[in-house]
Amino acid sequence: MSAPVAVVTGASRGIGHHVAEALAATGYTVERGSRAVADVTDRGAVEAWVTAVVRRHGRIDLLVNNAGVIDTEVPIEDSDPDEWWETMAVNVLGPYLVTRAVLPHMLAAGSGRVVNLNSGSGLRPGDVASAYNASKTALARVTGATHLTGRGRGVRAFDLAPGVVRTDMTDSMEAHRDRTEWTSPEEVTELVLALAGGQLDAWSGRFVRAGVDTPASLAARAAVGLDDDDRTITLIPWGADDPLS
Repeated sequence: MSAPVAVVTGASRGIGHHVAEALAATGYTVERGSRAVADVTDRGAVEAWVTAVVRRHGRIDLLVNNAGVIDTEVPIEDSDPDEWWETMAVNVLGPYLVTRAVLPHMLAAGSGRVVNLNSGSGLRPGDVASAYNASKTALARVTGATHLTGRGRGVRAFDLAPGVVRTDMTDSMEAHRDRTEWTSPEEVTELVLALAGGQLDAWSGRFVRAGVDTPASLAARAAVGLDDDDRTITLIPWGADDPLS
């Protein structure tokens, strides 16, 4: 049987590089995406890249949507509209386009997993870098839609928040200027490998967080049972009489 095939966007550096290396070391054939390979916001480039991957290998078993950027850490009134929208394009349109191109091949095969690199910033509003927060909230909806499409058809999708790994991006952020504790790359790759290997399929459509969760802790929690809204972004009603509940 041929080696499983993984597509990792933004794999030239940072978290994407660590993920690609870990997958390759585990026996995956890894197709590494970068702007030089295919701009994730360019539909034509994405579709041509995915077509070429399938032509070479005949399959895609895993997609890791890692490519992402953050906007300048200023309040929304001081933000640059062009930069704001570019952040949304890379962080939302990009994963959507790559998922849209890959998903038909996974559905046809009856198996596949999509891991979207999300963030705790997507769980709440922020006073600065508003595009990043908004984009990560939106990315969770892309994950949820992928989960619902794949449910019962062999395809799962997950939001993986990596914590704060020391990368060029996080080193440049004012929010982390005095940080002394970082999530290790190994904590992230351990979860990616567990998700890719099917050990945590109960978490499809939900958030997991490196540095807090482990494959063992997530498996144990899933064994107890998960409610429909656990680890999802969901409206919290004011009570049973809330008309939106």
